Parts: sequence; structure tokens; C-alpha cells
Amino acid sequence: MRRGRAGASPRNGGGSGVPPRLVGDRGAGTVLALALIAGVLILGGGLALLAQAQSARGRAQIAADLGALAGATALRGSGDACGVAASTVRRNGARLAACELVGGEQVRVRVVVRTGPGEAGAAARAGPASARG
Repeated sequence: MRRGRAGASPRNGGGSGVPPRLVGDRGAGTVLALALIAGVLILGGGLALLAQAQSARGRAQIAADLGALAGATALRGSGDACGVAASTVRRNGARLAACELVGGEQVRVRVVVRTGPGEAGAAARAGPASARG
């Protein structure tokens, strides 16, 4: 019968003079890889939300610009400037938050576009260059 140290086996160094492997290291690479993947996914999600917000801001600005221009054009006729602006803003996928006539010659609008986590807003004004002040 062979006698050796208690607990000696080929797995943990088995008396060959090689130090036993640390039991706590098993699977550490997997945990590290999962943590890195989770970090990349979180970063990617944050960047996607940022891109979505920037896109919504751009759509809101376009809707505001077109709404203000449409309203100012309606002022030149005898139309309802804010009504025309609201219709134009709505057709561009936004909601008119405010519309006001400035000096009877300019239209100032503020619009809002819904996005995943919230809302994006923009403002614009339009009218003849002589009305600037």
C-alpha cells in the first residue's frame, strides 16, 4: 500500500513539488469576460439613447423651422398663422407647444417631439428681415 501526504493527488500537485492550484481562480476568466460584455452592452445602449435623442432634436428643429416659415407665409396673406404653423408642425411629426405673433410680422413657434425616454424640443421664428430687431 502506498503512503503519501493526505489530500495529495495529481490535480493539486500531488506531492511532485508543484504548488497546488488555487481553487478560487477557477472561472475567473468567465466572470471577467461577462463583466466586459455587460459593460460594452451598457455603453452601446447609452450611445443608442444619445443617438435617438439627437435625431429627435433634429426632427424637432426641422418641424419648428417649417412651422415658423409656414406661419410667416400665412401672415403675408390673411390666413391664421398659428393654425397653419400647427398643421405644418403636426405633418412633420411634432406637437406645437407654443405659437405667438411678434410685432404682427413675425411668427415664433416652439415644438416638441416625443422620443423613447422623453421629449426633444426646438424653437424657431420667421418673418421679414425688416422685422428683426
